[in-house]
Amino acid sequence: MRKTCAFVAAMLVSLGAQAAGFALGSPDVNARRSIANKYVFNGFGCDGENISPALVWMSPPRQTRSFAVTVHDPDAPTGGSGWWHWLVINIPAKTIGLQQGAGDPAAKKLPEGAVQIRTDFGTPGWGGPCPPVGDRPHRYVFTVYALGVEKLDVPADASAALVGYMINANDIATASFTAHYGRKK
Repeated sequence: MRKTCAFVAAMLVSLGAQAAGFALGSPDVNARRSIANKYVFNGFGCDGENISPALVWMSPPRQTRSFAVTVHDPDAPTGGSGWWHWLVINIPAKTIGLQQGAGDPAAKKLPEGAVQIRTDFGTPGWGGPCPPVGDRPHRYVFTVYALGVEKLDVPADASAALVGYMINANDIATASFTAHYGRKK
């Protein structure tokens, strides 16, 4: 519990000016620095550790009944759809963040009731950055959605597009930040 309190206090300081409204931050990923190799995908030529970063949010609307978290790369060369790196839904309303490593389904670090949806890597859970060699650094948009429903009713094998549709249909507030990562070799 002491570690959690210190984590939240550090995040409140890092969120700074956003403290008056719904805000999202991370002690692990910073918009001013490249995403560290620890969080990069391990595969497709990337050699990261593929660990999901910790996230924390604050000041959601009172009527929030659950949260959803997504991480999307709009720069992926997919013909316009981008690349979904993480989708987590049905996060209980009392939750204030996700701990580092929560994106590993085997780790059982998500809050009870939360569900990870299949990403564009083909499996549920965190899939870190891994843009093509030589591309300019890609943007990774981390977003938390405050939802007006306790649970999104989607099939276990729902696509990212369907989940995104349901999130947007039930969204009452959104907070996000963008981080970057690129590969030279």
